[in-house]
Amino acid sequence: MASLVTDQGIIHYETYGRGRPVLLLHGWLGSWQLWRNTIEVLGKDFRTYALDFWGFGNSDANTEQNFAVDNFVEMVAQFMDRLGIPKAPIIGHSMGGTVALSMAIRYPEKVVKVIVVGSPITGSSLNFFLKLAGVPFIAALLFRFPILLKTVIGLIAYFLSTPKDRGTVSRMIMKDLSQVTMHSFFQSIGTLRKTDLRPVLKQVHTPTLGIYGRWDFIVHPNQNKALTNGVPAAEISWYKDAGHFVMMDDPDRFNEDLRHFLFTKHGG
Repeated sequence: MASLVTDQGIIHYETYGRGRPVLLLHGWLGSWQLWRNTIEVLGKDFRTYALDFWGFGNSDANTEQNFAVDNFVEMVAQFMDRLGIPKAPIIGHSMGGTVALSMAIRYPEKVVKVIVVGSPITGSSLNFFLKLAGVPFIAALLFRFPILLKTVIGLIAYFLSTPKDRGTVSRMIMKDLSQVTMHSFFQSIGTLRKTDLRPVLKQVHTPTLGIYGRWDFIVHPNQNKALTNGVPAAEISWYKDAGHFVMMDDPDRFNEDLRHFLFTKHGG
Protein backbone atom coordinates (compact mmCIF):
# COMPACT_ATOMS: atom_id res chain seq x y z
CA MET A 1 0.00 0.00 0.00
CA ALA A 2 1.38 3.42 -0.96
CA SER A 3 0.08 6.95 -0.56
CA LEU A 4 0.87 10.36 -1.95
CA VAL A 5 0.07 13.76 -0.42
CA THR A 6 -1.33 16.32 -2.87
CA ASP A 7 -2.80 19.80 -2.55
CA GLN A 8 -6.29 18.40 -2.06
CA GLY A 9 -5.63 15.29 -0.03
CA ILE A 10 -3.99 11.90 0.17
CA ILE A 11 -4.09 9.58 -2.84
CA HIS A 12 -3.83 5.87 -2.19
CA TYR A 13 -2.38 3.71 -4.94
CA GLU A 14 -0.90 0.30 -5.59
CA THR A 15 2.13 -0.17 -7.79
CA TYR A 16 3.62 -3.31 -9.27
CA GLY A 17 6.20 -4.35 -11.85
CA ARG A 18 9.07 -2.67 -13.64
CA GLY A 19 9.42 -0.78 -16.89
CA ARG A 20 7.54 2.05 -18.51
CA PRO A 21 4.68 3.45 -16.38
CA VAL A 22 1.00 2.65 -17.02
CA LEU A 23 -1.86 4.20 -15.01
CA LEU A 24 -5.12 2.38 -14.24
CA LEU A 25 -8.27 4.24 -13.15
CA HIS A 26 -11.35 2.58 -11.64
CA GLY A 27 -15.00 3.46 -12.14
CA TRP A 28 -17.76 4.81 -9.90
CA LEU A 29 -18.07 3.03 -6.52
CA GLY A 30 -14.89 1.13 -7.39
CA SER A 31 -11.29 1.04 -6.22
CA TRP A 32 -7.87 -0.15 -7.34
CA GLN A 33 -8.92 -3.72 -6.53
CA LEU A 34 -10.77 -3.90 -9.85
CA TRP A 35 -7.32 -4.19 -11.45
CA ARG A 36 -5.83 -6.98 -9.28
CA ASN A 37 -5.50 -9.43 -12.16
CA THR A 38 -4.57 -6.77 -14.71
CA ILE A 39 -1.67 -5.31 -12.74
CA GLU A 40 -0.19 -8.77 -12.29
CA VAL A 41 -0.28 -9.38 -16.05
CA LEU A 42 0.88 -5.92 -17.15
CA GLY A 43 3.41 -5.80 -14.32
CA LYS A 44 5.55 -8.32 -16.19
CA ASP A 45 6.45 -5.61 -18.71
CA PHE A 46 5.34 -2.30 -17.18
CA ARG A 47 5.39 -0.36 -13.94
CA THR A 48 1.68 -0.26 -13.13
CA TYR A 49 -0.01 2.33 -10.93
CA ALA A 50 -3.62 1.64 -9.85
CA LEU A 51 -5.12 4.73 -8.16
CA ASP A 52 -8.07 5.24 -5.85
CA PHE A 53 -9.94 8.42 -6.72
CA TRP A 54 -10.55 10.83 -3.85
CA GLY A 55 -13.53 9.60 -1.85
CA PHE A 56 -13.11 6.00 -3.03
CA GLY A 57 -11.06 3.08 -1.78
CA ASN A 58 -8.43 4.30 0.67
CA SER A 59 -7.92 7.78 -0.76
CA ASP A 60 -8.91 10.94 1.11
CA ALA A 61 -12.65 11.30 1.71
CA ASN A 62 -12.74 14.71 3.41
CA THR A 63 -16.26 16.15 3.17
CA GLU A 64 -14.75 19.45 2.01
CA GLN A 65 -13.23 17.67 -0.97
CA ASN A 66 -14.37 18.21 -4.55
CA PHE A 67 -15.44 14.87 -6.02
CA ALA A 68 -16.41 16.17 -9.47
CA VAL A 69 -15.12 14.23 -12.47
CA ASP A 70 -13.15 17.29 -13.63
CA ASN A 71 -11.33 17.34 -10.31
CA PHE A 72 -10.34 13.69 -10.75
CA VAL A 73 -8.60 14.79 -13.95
CA GLU A 74 -6.57 17.29 -11.93
CA MET A 75 -5.90 14.59 -9.35
CA VAL A 76 -4.33 12.31 -11.97
CA ALA A 77 -2.22 15.19 -13.32
CA GLN A 78 -0.98 15.99 -9.80
CA PHE A 79 -0.26 12.33 -9.16
CA MET A 80 1.92 12.11 -12.25
CA ASP A 81 3.76 15.32 -11.39
CA ARG A 82 4.46 14.28 -7.79
CA LEU A 83 5.82 10.88 -8.82
CA GLY A 84 7.87 12.30 -11.68
CA ILE A 85 5.92 10.49 -14.40
CA PRO A 86 6.24 12.79 -17.45
CA LYS A 87 3.83 10.80 -19.61
CA ALA A 88 2.16 7.39 -19.68
CA PRO A 89 -0.64 5.33 -21.20
CA ILE A 90 -3.84 5.65 -19.15
CA ILE A 91 -6.38 2.83 -18.85
CA GLY A 92 -9.76 3.65 -17.37
CA HIS A 93 -12.90 1.65 -16.60
CA SER A 94 -16.30 3.37 -16.80
CA MET A 95 -15.91 6.77 -15.08
CA GLY A 96 -12.15 6.18 -15.05
CA GLY A 97 -12.17 6.01 -18.85
CA THR A 98 -14.00 9.33 -19.03
CA VAL A 99 -11.24 10.78 -16.84
CA ALA A 100 -8.58 9.21 -19.09
CA LEU A 101 -10.08 10.79 -22.22
CA SER A 102 -10.36 14.11 -20.42
CA MET A 103 -6.67 13.83 -19.52
CA ALA A 104 -5.84 13.38 -23.22
CA ILE A 105 -7.83 16.55 -23.97
CA ARG A 106 -6.58 18.71 -21.11
CA TYR A 107 -3.03 17.37 -20.74
CA PRO A 108 -2.12 15.77 -24.08
CA GLU A 109 1.59 16.03 -23.30
CA LYS A 110 1.12 13.64 -20.37
CA VAL A 111 -0.82 10.92 -22.21
CA VAL A 112 0.85 8.39 -24.50
CA LYS A 113 -2.21 6.23 -25.18
CA VAL A 114 -5.76 5.93 -23.89
CA ILE A 115 -7.76 2.76 -23.28
CA VAL A 116 -11.35 3.13 -22.14
CA VAL A 117 -13.39 0.18 -20.90
CA GLY A 118 -17.18 0.49 -20.88
CA SER A 119 -16.81 4.25 -20.51
CA PRO A 120 -19.48 6.90 -21.08
CA ILE A 121 -18.78 9.59 -23.66
CA THR A 122 -22.08 11.19 -22.74
CA GLY A 123 -23.77 11.01 -19.36
CA SER A 124 -27.06 10.19 -21.05
CA SER A 125 -25.68 6.70 -21.73
CA LEU A 126 -25.77 5.82 -18.02
CA ASN A 127 -28.36 3.40 -16.71
CA PHE A 128 -31.48 5.13 -15.37
CA PHE A 129 -30.77 4.06 -11.77
CA LEU A 130 -27.25 5.48 -11.90
CA LYS A 131 -28.62 8.80 -13.08
CA LEU A 132 -30.95 8.85 -10.10
CA ALA A 133 -28.02 8.25 -7.75
CA GLY A 134 -26.60 11.59 -8.88
CA VAL A 135 -29.60 13.50 -7.51
CA PRO A 136 -28.54 14.95 -4.11
CA PHE A 137 -31.77 14.33 -2.21
CA ILE A 138 -31.87 10.70 -3.36
CA ALA A 139 -28.26 10.18 -2.30
CA ALA A 140 -29.05 11.78 1.07
CA LEU A 141 -32.05 9.49 1.50
CA LEU A 142 -30.01 6.38 0.71
CA PHE A 143 -27.22 7.32 3.12
CA ARG A 144 -29.75 8.08 5.84
CA PHE A 145 -30.89 4.49 5.64
CA PRO A 146 -27.77 2.30 5.15
CA ILE A 147 -29.79 -0.88 4.74
CA LEU A 148 -31.72 0.71 1.89
CA LEU A 149 -28.45 1.90 0.30
CA LYS A 150 -26.88 -1.56 0.44
CA THR A 151 -30.05 -3.17 -0.88
CA VAL A 152 -30.34 -0.78 -3.84
CA ILE A 153 -26.66 -0.94 -4.80
CA GLY A 154 -26.62 -4.70 -4.28
CA LEU A 155 -29.59 -5.16 -6.61
CA ILE A 156 -28.05 -2.86 -9.22
CA ALA A 157 -24.76 -4.78 -9.07
CA TYR A 158 -26.55 -8.12 -9.24
CA PHE A 159 -28.94 -7.46 -12.08
CA LEU A 160 -26.69 -5.23 -14.17
CA SER A 161 -23.79 -7.68 -14.34
CA THR A 162 -23.59 -10.85 -16.40
CA PRO A 163 -24.25 -14.21 -14.68
CA LYS A 164 -20.59 -15.15 -15.08
CA ASP A 165 -19.25 -12.30 -12.92
CA ARG A 166 -22.37 -11.51 -10.90
CA GLY A 167 -21.21 -12.85 -7.54
CA THR A 168 -17.71 -11.40 -7.81
CA VAL A 169 -18.94 -7.99 -8.93
CA SER A 170 -21.55 -7.79 -6.16
CA ARG A 171 -19.02 -8.63 -3.45
CA MET A 172 -16.46 -6.20 -4.84
CA ILE A 173 -18.92 -3.30 -5.11
CA MET A 174 -20.39 -3.89 -1.65
CA LYS A 175 -16.89 -3.89 -0.16
CA ASP A 176 -15.93 -0.68 -1.98
CA LEU A 177 -19.26 0.93 -1.05
CA SER A 178 -18.31 0.74 2.65
CA GLN A 179 -15.51 3.25 1.97
CA VAL A 180 -17.62 5.78 0.03
CA THR A 181 -19.07 8.94 1.58
CA MET A 182 -22.36 10.53 0.59
CA HIS A 183 -20.49 13.47 -0.96
CA SER A 184 -18.22 11.36 -3.15
CA PHE A 185 -21.19 9.11 -3.98
CA PHE A 186 -23.46 11.75 -5.50
CA GLN A 187 -20.96 14.42 -6.62
CA SER A 188 -19.02 12.03 -8.83
CA ILE A 189 -22.00 10.37 -10.50
CA GLY A 190 -23.86 13.70 -10.50
CA THR A 191 -21.16 15.32 -12.63
CA LEU A 192 -20.65 12.20 -14.73
CA ARG A 193 -24.31 12.15 -15.79
CA LYS A 194 -23.89 15.74 -17.06
CA THR A 195 -20.75 14.93 -19.03
CA ASP A 196 -20.65 15.25 -22.81
CA LEU A 197 -17.22 14.85 -24.39
CA ARG A 198 -18.48 14.82 -27.99
CA PRO A 199 -17.72 18.51 -28.73
CA VAL A 200 -14.09 18.13 -27.61
CA LEU A 201 -13.23 14.58 -28.69
CA LYS A 202 -11.63 15.92 -31.87
CA GLN A 203 -8.85 17.23 -29.60
CA VAL A 204 -7.81 13.66 -28.78
CA HIS A 205 -4.83 12.88 -30.98
CA THR A 206 -3.32 10.10 -28.88
CA PRO A 207 -3.83 6.44 -29.95
CA THR A 208 -7.14 5.36 -28.43
CA LEU A 209 -8.74 1.97 -27.82
CA GLY A 210 -12.34 1.50 -26.72
CA ILE A 211 -13.34 -1.81 -25.15
CA TYR A 212 -17.08 -2.43 -24.88
CA GLY A 213 -19.28 -5.38 -23.96
CA ARG A 214 -22.49 -6.12 -25.82
CA TRP A 215 -24.34 -6.89 -22.57
CA ASP A 216 -23.32 -3.75 -20.72
CA PHE A 217 -26.43 -2.51 -18.91
CA ILE A 218 -24.60 0.12 -16.86
CA VAL A 219 -23.19 2.21 -19.72
CA HIS A 220 -24.92 1.77 -23.06
CA PRO A 221 -22.53 -0.03 -25.46
CA ASN A 222 -23.43 2.40 -28.25
CA GLN A 223 -20.78 4.64 -26.68
CA ASN A 224 -18.28 2.84 -28.89
CA LYS A 225 -19.84 4.69 -31.84
CA ALA A 226 -19.72 7.99 -29.97
CA LEU A 227 -16.02 7.38 -29.42
CA THR A 228 -15.18 6.58 -33.05
CA ASN A 229 -17.36 9.44 -34.32
CA GLY A 230 -15.28 11.85 -32.25
CA VAL A 231 -11.91 10.12 -32.56
CA PRO A 232 -11.96 8.60 -36.08
CA ALA A 233 -8.64 6.82 -35.54
CA ALA A 234 -9.90 5.13 -32.38
CA GLU A 235 -9.88 1.34 -32.39
CA ILE A 236 -12.74 -0.70 -30.92
CA SER A 237 -12.51 -4.11 -29.34
CA TRP A 238 -16.01 -5.55 -29.16
CA TYR A 239 -16.93 -8.32 -26.69
CA LYS A 240 -20.18 -9.94 -27.74
CA ASP A 241 -20.48 -12.08 -24.59
CA ALA A 242 -19.32 -9.54 -21.99
CA GLY A 243 -20.99 -6.87 -19.89
CA HIS A 244 -19.73 -3.81 -18.06
CA PHE A 245 -16.91 -5.65 -16.30
CA VAL A 246 -15.12 -6.96 -19.36
CA MET A 247 -11.94 -7.70 -17.39
CA MET A 248 -13.90 -10.25 -15.36
CA ASP A 249 -16.03 -11.70 -18.15
CA ASP A 250 -13.10 -12.47 -20.44
CA PRO A 251 -9.85 -11.76 -18.56
CA ASP A 252 -7.49 -13.59 -20.93
CA ARG A 253 -8.66 -11.77 -24.05
CA PHE A 254 -8.93 -8.50 -22.16
CA ASN A 255 -5.35 -8.62 -20.90
CA GLU A 256 -4.08 -9.65 -24.32
CA ASP A 257 -5.93 -6.70 -25.93
CA LEU A 258 -4.27 -4.34 -23.45
CA ARG A 259 -0.82 -5.76 -24.04
CA HIS A 260 -1.20 -5.73 -27.83
CA PHE A 261 -2.35 -2.11 -27.89
CA LEU A 262 0.33 -0.96 -25.45
CA PHE A 263 3.13 -2.64 -27.42
CA THR A 264 1.90 -1.58 -30.88
CA LYS A 265 3.59 1.43 -32.43
CA HIS A 266 1.04 4.00 -33.58
CA GLY A 267 1.12 7.09 -35.73
CA GLY A 268 3.80 8.64 -37.83
